[in-house]
Amino acid sequence: MSPVSSVAPVIAIDGPAASGKGTLARRVSQTLGYALLDTGALYRAVGLAMLRAGTDLRDAERATVTARALDAAQIRDLTADPALRQDATAQAASIVSAYPGVRQALLDFQRGFAATPPDGAAGSVLDGRDIGTVICPDAPVKLFVTASVEVRATRRFKELGGAEKGVDFDAVLADMRARDERDTTRAFAPLVPAEDAVVLDTSDLDADAAFDAAMRVIRSHL
Repeated sequence: MSPVSSVAPVIAIDGPAASGKGTLARRVSQTLGYALLDTGALYRAVGLAMLRAGTDLRDAERATVTARALDAAQIRDLTADPALRQDATAQAASIVSAYPGVRQALLDFQRGFAATPPDGAAGSVLDGRDIGTVICPDAPVKLFVTASVEVRATRRFKELGGAEKGVDFDAVLADMRARDERDTTRAFAPLVPAEDAVVLDTSDLDADAAFDAAMRVIRSHL
């Protein structure tokens, strides 16, 4: 299937884990009345399905079969499952998302969402890691949201409950670096900004400031 070309505007928001792109994407979609797709949840759904089946995450062929077997109803059920947000699921998603077969299997779902936003929405916001480069390279607005790995690890550390919950910051930081390495060096659809993306560094920005900066970019493009 060729890259999506749609009358409905698409806002592509890419970036690494804990950069703030998910929070930003939700707020942008709510403000504009656009449909929202957290594409990372699709890969988490594949990872969660494999974890529950006891399947080896290193088995790329099995991961591809799992991704191909997921229909829209199963994706909705899995993405609504609280286990989707657990760190083990996030780690599984990072592993399976590196497999070309998995990404190809989920490609049509993402492009179909962008081409025909559900519920008659005027446009769509897709949040992920290869939206601007692979899924919707013709999107009129492309944001690449990032932050230093230390800042992102601190955010994830707090999300997980911090030291009070027995979370080891050094382990969170090591996991974050490992995920960054997998995401940026994979052969298929690596995590990189699109050539025409606006890079938004949120290291020193709170959620409101990041939203204001993003909306200035969006309004200038739309």
